[in-house]
Amino acid sequence: MELKKISDDRNIIERVIKGSIAEELEIQPGDILVSINGNKIKDIIDYKFFISDEYVEVEIEKESGEIWELEIEKEFDEDLGIEFTNPLIDKAKSCKNKCIFCFIDQLPPNMRKTLYFKDDDSRLSFLQGNFITLTNMKDEEIDRIIKYRLSPINISVHTTNPELRIRMLNNKNAGKIFPILQRFKEAEIEMNCQIVVVPKVNDGIELKRTLEDLSTLYPSVKSVAVVPVGITKYREGLYKIEPYNKESSEELIYLIEREQDKFMNKIGTRFVFASDEFYAMTNRPLPSYKAYEGFPQIENGVGLMKSFEYEIDRELDNINRKIELNKNYILATGTLAEGFMNRIRDKIMNKFSYLDLKVVAIENHFFGTSITVSGLVTGQDIIKQLENYKNIDGIIIPKSMLRKDSNVFLDDLTIKDIENRLKVKLIPVEVSGKKFIDLFKKV
Repeated sequence: MELKKISDDRNIIERVIKGSIAEELEIQPGDILVSINGNKIKDIIDYKFFISDEYVEVEIEKESGEIWELEIEKEFDEDLGIEFTNPLIDKAKSCKNKCIFCFIDQLPPNMRKTLYFKDDDSRLSFLQGNFITLTNMKDEEIDRIIKYRLSPINISVHTTNPELRIRMLNNKNAGKIFPILQRFKEAEIEMNCQIVVVPKVNDGIELKRTLEDLSTLYPSVKSVAVVPVGITKYREGLYKIEPYNKESSEELIYLIEREQDKFMNKIGTRFVFASDEFYAMTNRPLPSYKAYEGFPQIENGVGLMKSFEYEIDRELDNINRKIELNKNYILATGTLAEGFMNRIRDKIMNKFSYLDLKVVAIENHFFGTSITVSGLVTGQDIIKQLENYKNIDGIIIPKSMLRKDSNVFLDDLTIKDIENRLKVKLIPVEVSGKKFIDLFKKV
């Protein structure tokens, strides 16, 4: 997440939602929220907690310096309709861990400064779904999560073995994770957990132990995602790690599937899910749509492929006749998804006549060829590897290649930069079967 720079940490209102309570009360951008019910507002979590009552007294400082005291009657949990200059109001809390697998430590030099910021902020977990380790939090911050009932919260566990977690995160406080999770369970805080597995470190027996421990916290721990460590070419001087390959991925999937069977019998859910990357590395069929149990960790890359393919099939089934197109597109993807996207391409071309789709897997030379996911493909790699393709109507890319809510790639090249270099339109599409098929219906 990128926070906007502000001159101070006051609660400056940036936007007032049209038709909201705030607009009715003539609250305006530039005004400052001073307090709610006499409570100073530390951050967005304070705001959401204190604003939830049906009757609130709000103190606003106008740009002129005039203080307005507003008495407001509203529905329970109804918002005032204001947004702040800084989404957190104060600064995001940074991570003090030195994890052996940290991706930020593997970034090349001279990138945007914001890309090197490591957040470990419980508020971002609640507000945006970020995963946090809980190791950088004081006891009062844990108490605050429980008091305000911040739920759901996403937690990077990695292992419940205290000694191993201290070594993996290089933080002496990292071993205290399980007692904190137990406190959250007692407070009925809903949690989704993540395990970044590192071969020969926290997989195998250690992974089974961690999953068994976490299962005792069900249903507060709703699900566990197991994702592979990412390795870039910029690891000089860092802990030596072997990336996952076909063989080790096969072993991991076998372990996960056995654990799923055990948990299904024990607690009535598969509970743990392997990320799509493991299946793509092995060329094994993805689990069934039903096996993902509602896709609780789809934002973590767990079941995204299956969900997308299911939506594609559903949309194509609704097309009763072949649609004639005279178009030629490239589908640009990471190398990991090449086989999967070829399968998607074949399904689409069976429904559209005179449509030529060519899947091109973009090798990641920017971060290193061991990085295979589409979300880390950069603009310069797209340019270098597609510049010889001629007579095409467009290059289709997943929106995950771009920074959130922007047209900018990780290397700061923009969609317009690439279009100018390649002389062809770049078409970003969300990973949604409906929106993907709609793209071809509209051309």
